[in-house]
Amino acid sequence: MSGKSNRIGLIGCGNISAIYLKNLTASKDVQVVACADIDVERAKARAQEFGVPKAYSVDELLADPDIDIVVNLTIPASHAEVSRRALEAGKHVYLEKPLAVELEDGRSVVALAESKGLRIACAPETFLGGGIQTCRKLLDEGAIGLPVSATGFMMGGGPEAWHPDPEFFYKKGGGPLFDMGPYYLTAFIYLLGGIRRVTASATIPVPERVIKSQPKAGARIVVETPTHISGVLDFTSGAVGTLITSFNVNGGSNLANTIEIHGTEGTLKAPDPNTFGGPVLLRKPGGDWEEVPLAFGYADNMRGIGVIDMARAIAEGRPHRATGRMALHVLEAMHGLLEASATERHVALEPLAERPAMMPVGGFA
Repeated sequence: MSGKSNRIGLIGCGNISAIYLKNLTASKDVQVVACADIDVERAKARAQEFGVPKAYSVDELLADPDIDIVVNLTIPASHAEVSRRALEAGKHVYLEKPLAVELEDGRSVVALAESKGLRIACAPETFLGGGIQTCRKLLDEGAIGLPVSATGFMMGGGPEAWHPDPEFFYKKGGGPLFDMGPYYLTAFIYLLGGIRRVTASATIPVPERVIKSQPKAGARIVVETPTHISGVLDFTSGAVGTLITSFNVNGGSNLANTIEIHGTEGTLKAPDPNTFGGPVLLRKPGGDWEEVPLAFGYADNMRGIGVIDMARAIAEGRPHRATGRMALHVLEAMHGLLEASATERHVALEPLAERPAMMPVGGFA
């Protein structure tokens, strides 16, 4: 593929940018032409590291007419503003999760893209990897009969033990639900369809955290968002899901980073939704767990594949897969879970029209 709609400018040159740039600069489907950051020196360093021609300020990148797609890897609090500015500049947008911190910002950004005839796509794109794709194929083929329930657990002790700058994880728009919940919710929605209502209990068991990682070891963080959330998801299909996300599980758990789908004729164990590969395990009544070979490619760390899929979709005139509408549904679910806990009720969600299409079995040509 060549020509218009595949020239990329990346904004936000922090930790996650390295894997995006590694994969995008290696792709024949897109051209990374510029990097930008509020710290221009950091943008210059990333551009030099990955052979990107230009290093810009954010304003300079948005003003460049030769950029077709903005990859927005800024912090969550900036997601909506940067995406909005890129769309106003006439550029398609792919952004890191979540779509926005505030629900109304997420809605307005998606609406703006649609009103301008531009594409907006959002991480996580891990559901495009061989692991979740193989699970989708098994479910659609009836391997476990009618899906009845789903469970997902993301449980750990919190990022202050390892992240060099962990404060934002404990502010509004952070916490385990907004940080890691999108991986689980996106996988659930892709496998089972839309969610019609949610309820939850959410708590802040430890109101202050101490950073253990360098360079800020010893600094204290006031926790402003729930760090343990137990949620229930009612899918439009009739299946019922349970999702627990926590930064308060310090002794480890065999359940951590797992998803299971339970059906009338068996159980499917999906891989960690923060990964692209396997294993995928299937168990029938009375039988043992059996590993199912992956039927799709992209099993390694393929962050950036959602950008490539969107660029190809624009050129091919088809829908892209990591859609803004699905990301908005995830954002509505996360806000709904917190609202349900605060108001002690179920919260209804807007319906999701359809699940994205499966990936090509052999990968992109």
